[in-house]
Amino acid sequence: MIAKAFQPIYSRIKALTKATITLDADGVQYDELAWVDGRTAQVIKVDGKEVSLQVFSGTEGLGTNAQVVFSGSAPNIHLSPLLAGRYFNAFGVPLDGKDKVQGEERDVKGATVNPVRRQLPSELLATGIAGIDLNNTLVTGQKIPFFADPDQPYNRILAEVAMRADSDRIVLGGMGISHDDFLMFQQRFNSSGAGDKIVSFINTSEDPPLERLLIPDLVCSAAEYFAYEKQEKVLVLLTDMTLYADALAIVSNKMDQIPSKDAMPGSLYSDLARIYEKAVQFQNGGSITIIAVTTLNDGDITHAIPDNTGYITEGQLYLKKDPETGLTIIDPFRSLSRLKQNVIGIKTREDHPQVMNALVRLYADASEARSKKENGFDLNEYDERSLRFAEAYTRELLDVQLNIGTEEMLDRGWRLMSRFFKDYELGIRQNLIDKYWPEAKS
Repeated sequence: MIAKAFQPIYSRIKALTKATITLDADGVQYDELAWVDGRTAQVIKVDGKEVSLQVFSGTEGLGTNAQVVFSGSAPNIHLSPLLAGRYFNAFGVPLDGKDKVQGEERDVKGATVNPVRRQLPSELLATGIAGIDLNNTLVTGQKIPFFADPDQPYNRILAEVAMRADSDRIVLGGMGISHDDFLMFQQRFNSSGAGDKIVSFINTSEDPPLERLLIPDLVCSAAEYFAYEKQEKVLVLLTDMTLYADALAIVSNKMDQIPSKDAMPGSLYSDLARIYEKAVQFQNGGSITIIAVTTLNDGDITHAIPDNTGYITEGQLYLKKDPETGLTIIDPFRSLSRLKQNVIGIKTREDHPQVMNALVRLYADASEARSKKENGFDLNEYDERSLRFAEAYTRELLDVQLNIGTEEMLDRGWRLMSRFFKDYELGIRQNLIDKYWPEAKS
C-alpha cells in the first residue's frame, strides 16, 4: 500500500495504549491504512475529527510526537488468476520471493452477497474423509467449523482436506499459525501437485497478532473473485478463528470497551458473521464453501467463540482422539452438517442415508456396551460384537488419514455391518439390503 501524494503528516497524538493511538485528523475514513513512525496501522474509530488507530506491531517506543501519515484508502488486493499458487502476508505482500501480482485493485471489505444472487446450496463437496463425506456430508456454499483441542492435528487435517477436496480453487487463511505448520502446508501442497490451485494468506505466530485481523478479508476477496467472476468452486480454509477473535479482544480491551462474555468484544457475533456469511452458492455456478478451525479451551464448547460460531454456521465437525485406537476421528455423535440432507441419497447413492444412520446407531450401541464394561456389568453376545465392530469402524472408516471415495465408504460400511451383524439387526429397508448386502451381491 502506497500513500497518496502530498498526504499531511500529523504529530500530535492525544492518547496511547499498548495497541492503539488517538489523534485529531481531517478527511480520514474507517478502515483506512496509515503509518505511525513507519509502523503499519489501521483506523478503527472515527468520531468527528478524533481518529483511533490500531498499530499492528504495538506502540512500544512511540511518543506523543510520533509522525502519522494516512494512506488515503482501506486495505485492497490486486485480483488476477496469477494469485494461484502464491503465498502472501496479511498485507498482500508476497512471501515466496516472487513479484507482486498485477491485476484489478479492489477493497477487501466488500459487502456480503445480496440474497437475490444466492442459490440454495445443493452440490456435493467431497473431501475423501468418511467422518465428513459419509456422516456429515458437506455442500458447496456451506459454512462449517472444525472444533478441536489445541493439541490435535487440525492443521494437518486441514491440509489433507485442501489436497483431497473436490474443488477448483482453495484459498487458505492462516492466523497465528506456527512456522512449522506454515512449512507443513507448503510441503504438502507442493508434493501433492495441488499447489497451483491454492492461494495462501499467512500470519504466523512470529508476526504481530493484530495483523491476523486482515487475513479473513483478503481470503474472502480472493475467494469471491474466483467464485463469481471465474465461476469456480472455491473452498476457503481458515485457521485459527480463536486466535482471530483473541486479536479482536486485544483491540477492544485497549480501547477500554466493556467486554462481554469471556472477555470478548460485544461485536464478536457480527465480526464472525461478516466472515462466515461470505459462504455462498452463486446462481452462475460458482461457490464459496468455508471450513474454519476453532480451537477450544479445555474442550469448553460454551466459551463465547465456539458458542457464537455455532449460531452462525451450519453445523460443526468435532475432532476427537478415539480412546480405544488412539486414532484421530470426526466424532460421530457431536458432529453435524445441517445441509447434508440436500445431497445425501440425491447426489450420492440411494443407500447413503440408511447406511449412515445404521453405522452411527451401531457405534452408539458399542458406546453403551463400553460404559457397561467400565462399570463392571456383564456384556452379552451383542455387546461383544458391537465393541469389535466399533474398533473396525474406527480403523476402516472413521480414521481421518484414510482417503476413499463415497461409494467405497458405503461399500465398506456394508461389509463392516455384514461382518458383525445379521441383516435384520440393522434397521435398514429390505429393498436396500436385497440390493447391497454383500451376500446378496456375491
